[in-house]
Amino acid sequence: MARKNLLAGLVEAETDDRASSASAAAYPIRGASKSMIRSVNELAKQADAYLEGEHVVELDPSAVDGSFVSDRMGDDEEQYQELLEAIRERGQDSPILVRPHPSSDGRYMIVFGHRRVRVARELGRKVRAVVKEIDDKTHVIAQGQENSARANLSFIEKAMFAKRLEDLGYDRDVISSALASNAAAVSKMVSVVTRIPASVIGKIGSATSVGRERWVELSLLAGKKSEVVSAILSEPEFGELESNERFERLLAALNAKGKPVRKVAVKSQAQSWVPEDKSVSVSVKKAGKAITIAVKEMDGSRFGTWISDNLGNLYEAFRKSEKTSIGD
Repeated sequence: MARKNLLAGLVEAETDDRASSASAAAYPIRGASKSMIRSVNELAKQADAYLEGEHVVELDPSAVDGSFVSDRMGDDEEQYQELLEAIRERGQDSPILVRPHPSSDGRYMIVFGHRRVRVARELGRKVRAVVKEIDDKTHVIAQGQENSARANLSFIEKAMFAKRLEDLGYDRDVISSALASNAAAVSKMVSVVTRIPASVIGKIGSATSVGRERWVELSLLAGKKSEVVSAILSEPEFGELESNERFERLLAALNAKGKPVRKVAVKSQAQSWVPEDKSVSVSVKKAGKAITIAVKEMDGSRFGTWISDNLGNLYEAFRKSEKTSIGD
């Protein structure tokens, strides 16, 4: 999955300068409140540090098992096929990270790179890997950082991952570090998947276009109207809908109050970025697949003109980052 584009930095909070990617291999983040990684590019560098300077080997994919904690709700088959064709044409560009299996001699456990292993099995090839002795805590942090940087996990996938880590006994600092989220955000994630039964979330799926607040809204309604939830999930046509549509169908039914179910429009999600000198203000609004960027304040006009004049270079850099960042 590609990393976010070059404009992602306009809407992400600034990276804590104290976070050093060079120390990634030994549980690099000691306190989420002290050294939280907020930039996707920095998060990717943190994950890459687990591979730097390590010897790459070729493993039989049949000797490689999945991670002890999952973070996905199924693969996007279209994206998987793109990855498969890319590896078929030019080989596996980046290695996966595995550890010696903690309970099975001669076998390995994936830290990150599940889809690349799946591709290797399908193509009948060896998988290029870095083998590193790490403990469970470092494992989950590396896995979370890699997927947060490259896999573009949806809110509910991150929330399910957070809850699984909590169920395994990890504290909020470890979970926050793995997901590059603060304690308040992790708390909301866990509360959502606690209120909504896992079976219901599984029926809805990853819902990639649905953000935190709408999941919070659904979680507050679902517990009060379990009969409505069961009725909607049992509808024959429900399973034929796309994941985002299934979410909308269920939320609309829970909000219907006896009225006919109507389609609920996805609310736009707004983010903003302002530098320390406040010379420019950038706001980004997302509505479905559309994104609107507005630039204001003293340097707004010149900065906006610069972006406009450099769109060709920015897009070319974005395409190159996609080609070099096809990951897990």
